[in-house]
Amino acid sequence: MSSTLAQCATALLIAGAALGEGQPGVSDRSILFGQSAAFSGSAQELGRNMRLGMQAAFREVNEQGGVHGRRLELVSLDDGYEPEAAIDNTRQLIEGEQVFALIGAVGTPTARATVPIAEDAGVPYIAPFTGSSFLRDPKWRGVVNLRASYYQETEEIVARLTEDLDIKRIAIMYQDDSFGREGFRGVRRALERRQLSLVAVGVYPRNTEAVKTALLDLRSGQPQAVILVGTYQPVATLIAWAQATNFTPIFVTISFVGSKALARELGPAGTGVIVSQVVPFPTAAEPAIVGSYRRALTAYAPRAEPSFVSFEGYLAGRLAIAALTGCGRAVSRTCLLDNLRRTEVIDLEGFNLRYGDGDNQGSDAVFLTVLDSDGQYRPIRSLKSAPQP
Repeated sequence: MSSTLAQCATALLIAGAALGEGQPGVSDRSILFGQSAAFSGSAQELGRNMRLGMQAAFREVNEQGGVHGRRLELVSLDDGYEPEAAIDNTRQLIEGEQVFALIGAVGTPTARATVPIAEDAGVPYIAPFTGSSFLRDPKWRGVVNLRASYYQETEEIVARLTEDLDIKRIAIMYQDDSFGREGFRGVRRALERRQLSLVAVGVYPRNTEAVKTALLDLRSGQPQAVILVGTYQPVATLIAWAQATNFTPIFVTISFVGSKALARELGPAGTGVIVSQVVPFPTAAEPAIVGSYRRALTAYAPRAEPSFVSFEGYLAGRLAIAALTGCGRAVSRTCLLDNLRRTEVIDLEGFNLRYGDGDNQGSDAVFLTVLDSDGQYRPIRSLKSAPQP
């Protein structure tokens, strides 16, 4: 009798493993994802909106019965945009929560601290909210990027400033950490391709609004345009102080700033500020996934307004869903990553992602937007059509 029971138990264990239940974070009814991001501090709007978008995507698929019968769940921990806290959170998510995969992390300095931990543990690291070149290194087998890189964003910004407006005198203010230095290198490289150099450089400490010294440094170069590489609070503070001192170059910043939060912080002072984006306009008619995002957002959080960041979170969730769908019931981390590395296009209702050998970044798209006098963004193709500050 005991032999028969043992055989049955063994058969059940084998069957469960074949269906993916032997994987951390996977049960018969659910798959658990983990997120370490900023839910407090200067980047909190980024973490909150990434989580919001992913939760909207997960709710959408769960209402349809989940992925092959399993609900998707998300546990999120606050790292305050600080690497030390992100390390602790990542270990807790992997070892304590036993998550299946990490998703939607926020920031370059936190990613640099946590990716090696995830890699050593064999845990996928999906769609971080950062364009760092560090994460595009093919040596990271578990990293899957969704968005364009910071180098691509800064190249597009410099191209538009020089070609659309014939601007040659360009300065930069950046956050003094790995994120800011990444943006600085991207701008410098783009200028060097055009035999240009920066006319001024300003620097400020992460998680502060201490930008007055940077402002003085920028003014000394008499730039026509200033590229800002930072989060929304210090960027908004710099622009407000600049205007108060009659320093009015064109201000341009990259997607990590948090567009909606920046517009709110600036108010009327934001007119003419240009922001590069890495996802389509969240209120556009096309591609079709934009409409799906808005419906999912309304269903999950009826009072939430569409934003670029929560749309990126939704796309991250949809990317994970697409990869899991291809695994069937036999879910595994290996299957998830294999599906994400495949060479054919992953079509998310018209937003196409392409991966391949040595290429862990799905999208190369960069879009430009500008703040109008009503505090709303609009898409632009040329800076010639942007309102003047």
